[in-house]
Amino acid sequence: MLDPRAKTLLKTLIERYIAEGQPVGSRTLSKYSGLELSSATIRNVMSDLEDSGLIVSPHTSAGRIPTPRAYRLFVDTMLVAQPPTDDARVESTVRTRLQPGEPNKLVAAAASVLSNLSQFAGVVLTPRRSHIFKQIEFMRLSEKRILLVIVTPEGDVQNRIMATQKEYSSAQLSEASNYINANYANLSFTEVRKRLRAELEALRGDMTHLMHVMQEAVVASTDDSDLGEAVLISGERNLLEVADLSSDMDRLRKLFDIFDQKTSLLQLLEVSSHAQGVQIFIGGESNLVPIEQMSVVTSSYEVDGQVVGTLGVIGPTRMAYQRVIPIVDITAKLLSQALSQR
Repeated sequence: MLDPRAKTLLKTLIERYIAEGQPVGSRTLSKYSGLELSSATIRNVMSDLEDSGLIVSPHTSAGRIPTPRAYRLFVDTMLVAQPPTDDARVESTVRTRLQPGEPNKLVAAAASVLSNLSQFAGVVLTPRRSHIFKQIEFMRLSEKRILLVIVTPEGDVQNRIMATQKEYSSAQLSEASNYINANYANLSFTEVRKRLRAELEALRGDMTHLMHVMQEAVVASTDDSDLGEAVLISGERNLLEVADLSSDMDRLRKLFDIFDQKTSLLQLLEVSSHAQGVQIFIGGESNLVPIEQMSVVTSSYEVDGQVVGTLGVIGPTRMAYQRVIPIVDITAKLLSQALSQR
C-alpha cells in the first residue's frame, strides 16, 4: 500500500514517462506533481518506490522509469477517464467504419480502425466458423463444375467449387438446393453427414450422385484447419515507430515472430474471451505477453448476446492507456451491434 504522497509521485512519474519516453527525475516530479516537496523528500520517496519494485533506474541515468508492476498499479487504481467529448469522437469514427454487413469485412474493418485510432497494432480473433448452415445453393459454372454456396446463421458466406462426373442443368441444381434446404437447414454438418449416409442408399439417379458430391463438399467445409479461429492483425508496422520496441532488433524480431506464428496472440485472446469488459495484459507480469515492453488491451465482442471473439490493441507498455481503453471498449460494443444487425 502506498501513502497518498507516494501514489501521487508514482502516478506523475508514469504519466510523464508515457508522454515523453525519458527517465523522470525529481525536478520533473516537483514541477508536475502539484506537491510542495523538497528535492530531498522526492528523492527519498523515489528510493522507497525503487525498493518496492515499482520504478527502476536505467543505466546511469538520474531519472527513473516504471516497472510492469507499476503499470499494473497505474491501470488498476490511477487511470483518469477520458472526457466525454473524446469518447464521443471515438464512437463516431468507429460507427462510421463498422456498418452492418458481411462478418468477415466487419472484423477486418475493426482491426483497421483499432490500429488507426491507437496508432499501434489492432488485432481481432475472428469468430469460429459455424458448424451449422442456414442455406445452401448450387450454381452451374460450366459443364462439370458447380459452385457450392454455404450461408451460415451468422451471415458468413463460404464458397466451394465442385467437380462432377456429368453435366447438370440449372433446374436440376435448383431442385437439389431446395431439397437440401428443406431437409437439412439449421443442422450441423456432422448431423447432415449422418443423415446423408442413411438416406443415400434410398436415393437413385442423378440426385444420388449430386448428394455424394454434396457430402464431400460438407466434409471439406468442416476441415479442422478451416474451422479454427483466425487472428487478424492490422497496423503491425506502426510498432516500428515505437522506440521502446524498435530500439532493440532482437526484441523487434521476436515481436514479428509472434505476428507470424500468432500462437501467443491466439492464446492471449482466447483467455480474454472468457472475461468481462476490457482486459489489460502487461509484458513482464503476464506470461501471455512474451515481451516485457509490450502490452495488450483487449475486450470480447458478441453476436446476439453470445461471445464469439476478442479484439484489442497491441502496443508498448508506455502507451496512453486512458486513450486506448475507450477505443477498444467502444469498438467491441459497436462491432457486436453491427454483427447482430447483419
